[in-house]
Amino acid sequence: MQKILCIHPDDDMLVALKDVYQGEQVSWNDERFTLVTETPAKHKFARRDVQVGDILCLYGVPVAKATRPIAKGETVTTENIQHYAAEVDVNSARPYHWQAPDVSQWQGRMFNGVIRSDGRIGTANYWLIIPLVFCENRTVEKLRDALEKPLGYRTDDLTSLTASLLGQLSENHDPVIPRPFPNLDGIRIITHNSGCGGTTVDSQSLCKILAAYADHPNVAGITVFSLGCEKAQIKMFKQALNTRNPDFDKPCLIYRQQDWHSEAEMMQRAIAETFEHLKDANKFVRQPVPVSALKIGVKCGGSDGFSGISANPAMGVVSDLLVTLGGGSVLAEFPELCGAEANMIDRCLKREDKQRFVDLMQRYEVEAQACGASIADNPSPGNIKDGLITDAIKSTGAAKKAGAAPITSVLDYGEPMPDSGLSLLCTPGNDVEAVTGMVASGANVVIFSTGLGTPTGNPIVPVLKIATNTTMANKLSDMIDFDCGPIIDGVAINAIGEQLFDKVIETAGRDYIVKADRLAQYDFIFWKRETSL
Repeated sequence: MQKILCIHPDDDMLVALKDVYQGEQVSWNDERFTLVTETPAKHKFARRDVQVGDILCLYGVPVAKATRPIAKGETVTTENIQHYAAEVDVNSARPYHWQAPDVSQWQGRMFNGVIRSDGRIGTANYWLIIPLVFCENRTVEKLRDALEKPLGYRTDDLTSLTASLLGQLSENHDPVIPRPFPNLDGIRIITHNSGCGGTTVDSQSLCKILAAYADHPNVAGITVFSLGCEKAQIKMFKQALNTRNPDFDKPCLIYRQQDWHSEAEMMQRAIAETFEHLKDANKFVRQPVPVSALKIGVKCGGSDGFSGISANPAMGVVSDLLVTLGGGSVLAEFPELCGAEANMIDRCLKREDKQRFVDLMQRYEVEAQACGASIADNPSPGNIKDGLITDAIKSTGAAKKAGAAPITSVLDYGEPMPDSGLSLLCTPGNDVEAVTGMVASGANVVIFSTGLGTPTGNPIVPVLKIATNTTMANKLSDMIDFDCGPIIDGVAINAIGEQLFDKVIETAGRDYIVKADRLAQYDFIFWKRETSL
């Protein structure tokens, strides 16, 4: 296996694929290097002597400025470089050209999807229970608990472990409960910490996201709980739902607790009425639909120095294949495009999208600076420890998730994505806030790369977890669905990307159940537009 990698011919840094040690000699093609310092795997060392103020490139673009002299063969660290992003020109008229991939082997490929009354396609069929205010989180959980186990949806119950510790576990475990509604994939809930006590704008934002989830084609119908006195009033939610989809026709059961004489009375009615509607939800039977019905979100989290080399480029292959086939893909995490703006702008087909992207990025930075921060502060201690030492280094690798297709739309948080083409979506880098936003925009499968490991999932959309390296994939196999580590060992990115695309199609048709769902990792945090990186 090659010990080092030069990602782009113009790069001033080389990546250590394995630990390389002080005094060790390594080579890349005809270039030879003697390591001045030890460089751990995933980190970078200087390809040339660097002076203070020099701009350093990675992935062929500027990503850092030297704050100290760096010798050829010396490790690049937070002590000798700082974040740098090149100026961007929204008026650039350079035409963008890309070579669409060969998709002949997927022409005519189908997956078993859920077709809604309006023709939209889901990859799941869930009944969703939501609160309009945090006061009703417990009520939401009580309704779920009343339905899940009797209907055969709770199969991974840890109570048997507690029972065994108490010596109470019988030889005969609880029998598997047959599911009376086999076409209903489950009962899912959302809980949150908003709806009152904050600004009216927060409650309006919450209602917009909840409406987007209610309208999502993965949802058959909803049960909604309100307290009654909260800021996120039922009227506000209904207005958001009408704005999102004036033709919304799914069952929508709403219970305002302060209208009832007792919680028990309300819950009895909620259980009985929800149960009746589950019978209709069960009538949606999966049917073969074209792959072009897929709308994916591409996300990374717990990233490492291999993310931009293995998993993210493989996800980019998937994105390009799907866009070429007529499907949709969305790239989020605007703080992780800081340093990659020029590439994003060049790829926008419309000038108004170029300008909107710049405007959203500038607004984000102004809001961050008002809190004494910058979106360039995005890299976490874990990112830095594993080689992503400036935001531009992280961003240029993160942008690889979107492949090379042209950008056809730029969206603000939760705005609906088009059915086809590549979109940019303004979200934080925060894993759950970003995934929550992509699903609100309409993604029906999320592909999520990670180098350090994360259990992140979503209540209504499968989140397929992709490993950047085989060591982590094996160590955290209960979380990881697909391993891109072979790329580090020399397997072609396109070959792994095509395998990943097949896994995405299997996931969409529920032929494969993602690990996040097996772990019941149903995360939801909406972005209140406060500073979140």
